[in-house]
Amino acid sequence: MKILITGSSGHLGTALAIELAKKNHQFVGIDIKAGKFTNKVGDLADKKFVQDAMKGVDIVLHTATLHKPHIVTHTKQDFIATNITGTLNLLESAVHLNIKAFIFTSTTSVFGDAMRPTAKGGAVWVTENLVPIPKNIYGITKIAAENLCQLFHRNHQLPCLILRTSRFFAEADDDKLLRTTYEDANIKANELLYRRADIQDVVDAHLLAIEKAPSIGFDKYIISATTPFTQKDLVALNSNAPKIVKSNYSNFSITYTNRKWKMFLTIGRVYVNEKARKELGWQPKYDFAWVLACLDKGIDYRSPLAIKIGAKGYHAEEFKDGPYPV
Repeated sequence: MKILITGSSGHLGTALAIELAKKNHQFVGIDIKAGKFTNKVGDLADKKFVQDAMKGVDIVLHTATLHKPHIVTHTKQDFIATNITGTLNLLESAVHLNIKAFIFTSTTSVFGDAMRPTAKGGAVWVTENLVPIPKNIYGITKIAAENLCQLFHRNHQLPCLILRTSRFFAEADDDKLLRTTYEDANIKANELLYRRADIQDVVDAHLLAIEKAPSIGFDKYIISATTPFTQKDLVALNSNAPKIVKSNYSNFSITYTNRKWKMFLTIGRVYVNEKARKELGWQPKYDFAWVLACLDKGIDYRSPLAIKIGAKGYHAEEFKDGPYPV
């Protein structure tokens, strides 16, 4: 079985290549940038490049994309070319070659404004049933790419699963106020309660998706660390998050105080991974309980894979207000 990894120089592409190599799977990596696991350098919008790269491939792991941090530095047409045209080129080649499974890495960012909390309803309970309201060109193009995947399954019976991943990058947060208020590891630990996943768990979800795609056919899954919260917590989360966290983890306050860490005062959304756990057989390991256990032992709560991948950055240059353009 030969697997194509798009975006093989990026965070997830590199992580997938490392794990596939451990399992002795044959793979080819393609990316617009050179990298250790990138065999072919080229643009997904180049149809011939994609067709050549797809020869002999059985499975596609499509992780390549322009991300939110690129919105200021790239044009809307760039997003359309990479995220939509690139996906279309891959899908057309996949049908031509009778690909066994096409796994598309999407993002929880597609939900956009649908995740805005309300004073009355509290935090938003984000499941696959929530109707997306994209708020930028990133979300728009990812939704369009998802729809293309669904179309190719409908018209050509291409087994295709969409994984809407939450945050797994190691880079600093794009919110300057947040960066200056909280320690970076503190931010990411907090996020594992409701909007983040460790890259090891994300990789595991993709590998399970390969196995399940032929029998499932088509579906969408939220990939995020398992939250301890329930729908009964939503109003309180949006007004007093530390209280709800403490009710779930009695040792939370002591552990955080010892580290001089702080919990966010409010949490406005909660990603729910129940469907992925049930239908893919996915069992994410790196959640908030894991974080607390590691902190109590004085060890890093990140997976060995996350530590190995580290931060790759989204831009080659530095900007006036820090790591991101505004």
